[in-house]
This record gives sequence, C-alpha cells and structure tokens, in this order.
Amino acid sequence: MVTKGQKKYKVVTIVNELGLHARSAAQITKIAGTGTANVWLKKGDNIADAASIIDILTLACEKGTRITILIEDWADIDILNDIADLVESGFGE
Repeated sequence: MVTKGQKKYKVVTIVNELGLHARSAAQITKIAGTGTANVWLKKGDNIADAASIIDILTLACEKGTRITILIEDWADIDILNDIADLVESGFGE
C-alpha cells in the first residue's frame, strides 16, 4: 500500500495466467475513470492511459510482467491502491 508522503506510484507484477487482457483492462479502466486526475500504467519505456482499454492493451503484458501504476494527484491514492490490489489478486480470475 502506498500512503500520502510516499511516491505516487507502485510497481506490481501481473500474476494471472492470461496476462493483462481485455477483460482485466476493462476492470482497470473502470477504477481509473473515477479519478480526479490522470492515472497511468508504465511498462519499460511505454506508458498507457489507465482509463483507456486500447492504451492498456498496447502494453502487451503477459504473466510475470512488472508494471508501474502512477497517479498525478494524491486525491487518487485509493485508486492507485485499488488497481494494485486488483493486479496482485490476478483480477479475480
């Protein structure tokens, strides 16, 4: 869990067998879309808008991929933590 006063990002690993696919991307966009500012996913040098399924899918994240979840506003700290929890739980799959 990231709390205020720490960095506004968290690194997580994709753990589900199917990787980050359309259904799991939709779950992320649902959460990210409730933010007050932009939420981003980063894989290597590539960055995607977490509110866009297409952007997320362009990252091509398979099982074992490490991604960084970034927020721009501390008001969205719960969104950061919720997305991290979702990824770390394997998207409920």
